[in-house]
Amino acid sequence: MSLIKITKKKYPVEIDLLYATKKNFTGKQIYKRKDCYLNKAALPIFEKSVELALKLDLKLKIYDAFRPTEAQWKLWEHTPDENFIANPKKGSPHSRGVAIDLTLINKKNRELNMGTKFDDFSSKSFHGSNKIPRKAQKNRYILLGIMLSAGWDFYKNEWWHYQLFDSKRYKLIKNNMLTKPIM
Repeated sequence: MSLIKITKKKYPVEIDLLYATKKNFTGKQIYKRKDCYLNKAALPIFEKSVELALKLDLKLKIYDAFRPTEAQWKLWEHTPDENFIANPKKGSPHSRGVAIDLTLINKKNRELNMGTKFDDFSSKSFHGSNKIPRKAQKNRYILLGIMLSAGWDFYKNEWWHYQLFDSKRYKLIKNNMLTKPIM
């Protein structure tokens, strides 16, 4: 298995997997376990992004990373909108372990204002949106700068989503392929 577990013990990050709670756009708990994984191919650039954030006295707060294909189907069944949810027939970068949803937090562990919440499915979530306060625009550019400098690609409709380039070259991973399934 090519997935590596990401923990707060290993990395100076916060982890709040919202799909392991009911505090997500579906209102339902998707994951039974709060285990955060990334494909080992993403590890070097993840580590670089952690390092770059720390240099700015910031930390990454992870909302989601690896997402089993079964979870992708649940999200799609709730909101079948390809502007924000990858069609599971095509496969999501999350279901390959090569995508991460995150924000930035300050020294007091407070999230920086990004203009919208995670999983806000409106044009305010787009990179470059001028429909949000200037401070939020600045914070998004800081996050974008960190992630691009580390080597991630971004998705234009979601300020929180970053993925490896050429993500489709990685295999889709189902929940039952995990040693400890998360669903």
